[in-house]
Amino acid sequence: MSRPPAPERSDFEVFIGLQTRWADNDIYGHMNNVVHYKLFDTAINQWLMEAELLDPQSGSVIGLVVETRCRYHAEAAFPDRIAAGIAVDRLGTSSVTYAIGLFRNNETLAFADGAFIHVYVDRDSRRPVKLPQVWRDRLAEISR
Repeated sequence: MSRPPAPERSDFEVFIGLQTRWADNDIYGHMNNVVHYKLFDTAINQWLMEAELLDPQSGSVIGLVVETRCRYHAEAAFPDRIAAGIAVDRLGTSSVTYAIGLFRNNETLAFADGAFIHVYVDRDSRRPVKLPQVWRDRLAEISR
């Protein structure tokens, strides 16, 4: 089975800086696998908030994660600094597939990469909604 190589920093245009924490390390001395998903989630939602798209407290549209995946290429551990590269791989009517690459310190190859699929729904009804045009425009800016 052929495995695609780890992404490079040049595969992403948008980066979110994240800091590992003491509690991220597990008994084996590296970042526990569940932390990678927390970093994915934080990077995407931080970008959405900085882009003034997501208002997690009172916005009418919220994203629900319906699928995730992660490939591990190398270890990371506290006190590494992480740069999370994010991009949009697919922009649907109410869903977005985000690609994420996690880069340790100044390394050019991702130590982990993956995808998060969000379905955007009405906050109250939890039913899928068509992404507003302002969302589509901003997401298109980071599409690849």
